[in-house]
Amino acid sequence: MRKTHLSCLALLSAITLASPAFAAGAADSLKAGKAELRSAGRLAFGPDGVLFVGDSLGASIVALDTGDTTPAAQAAAIDMTGIDGKVAGLLGTTADKILINAIAVNPISKNAYISVSRGRGPDATPVIVRTAAGGKLEMLSLDNIKNARVSLPNTVAGEGNADQRKRMDAITDIAFTNGKVVVAGLSNEEFSSNLRMISYPFTSAERGASAEIFHGSHGGFETNSPIRTFMTYKINGEDVVLAAYTCTPLVVFKSADLKPGNKVKGKTIAELGAGNRPLDMFAYKKNGADYILMNNSSRGVMKISAAKLESYPAITKPTDITGVPYETVKSLNGIEHIVALDDTHALALVKTSAGQDLKSVALP
Repeated sequence: MRKTHLSCLALLSAITLASPAFAAGAADSLKAGKAELRSAGRLAFGPDGVLFVGDSLGASIVALDTGDTTPAAQAAAIDMTGIDGKVAGLLGTTADKILINAIAVNPISKNAYISVSRGRGPDATPVIVRTAAGGKLEMLSLDNIKNARVSLPNTVAGEGNADQRKRMDAITDIAFTNGKVVVAGLSNEEFSSNLRMISYPFTSAERGASAEIFHGSHGGFETNSPIRTFMTYKINGEDVVLAAYTCTPLVVFKSADLKPGNKVKGKTIAELGAGNRPLDMFAYKKNGADYILMNNSSRGVMKISAAKLESYPAITKPTDITGVPYETVKSLNGIEHIVALDDTHALALVKTSAGQDLKSVALP
């Protein structure tokens, strides 16, 4: 969950990665066998070391029992220069033949998990890689692993070359909170921006709720733009989804409204700048204050104040940057993905002139 206080906010233990709803023994619902993945994108951890994988091409969420349940009180420092080359070597190929799609940290063991495409395009092979003892990398074998799958109905079309790129937006982000997997993406409905709440252990997935927002920098309402990243949170004790869209509205949805078939209108509480795509976001606490860290395609890493989020009025008119205040973290450059590692550090995938590095960085 994303990758959550007194007064208006709940304690950080409510963050998606450390949800108190983790039910003991939930991994027992999984069955051993080959885990079928057509793609591996967004990742999120649930109870008992269970890793949820967003499979956009397969229009499904797959739960994997990692067996990684040995607790670590504190995360070990991670500094892997040339992580793309190291992953490629593990897979028997070269760095230009892989794509690193997402990272997640197991909140129990503090080990990092990486979703990878071996190859480019729709025929690429999905792979899950994790950090192991001594800073080594290892593949998570999918050939005989306890797993479960839930198929998503009414996802955006995905057959044929012209639709393959659209299908990758069937799942744009996932999180786990309060016994449910929250899934953002596009459906095939008229209002295609979609949020689903899927109960775990899996039985089936409903059609989800259609999400409508007012986009200040575009000057109008939108129903077909996908949420790019989100996190689950509490505002005034109420469960919400805090979502970020391209160009870059920050929007609050009440979790209680996300019922199958509902058309929900989010409350836009910030416009963080046009010409930008948000990539990841998570909440943290520092020096007694609450913040949200969000990395972006073209506007750097934003440190957003999470104080009194309920006090910001809904944005309903054309506007540029306004609403919830933020500062750009100038020390964090080239961040392609960033997730919470522990109470004081984050784990970042960093683009360099030589490739990509994976390293732990202090929370700003």
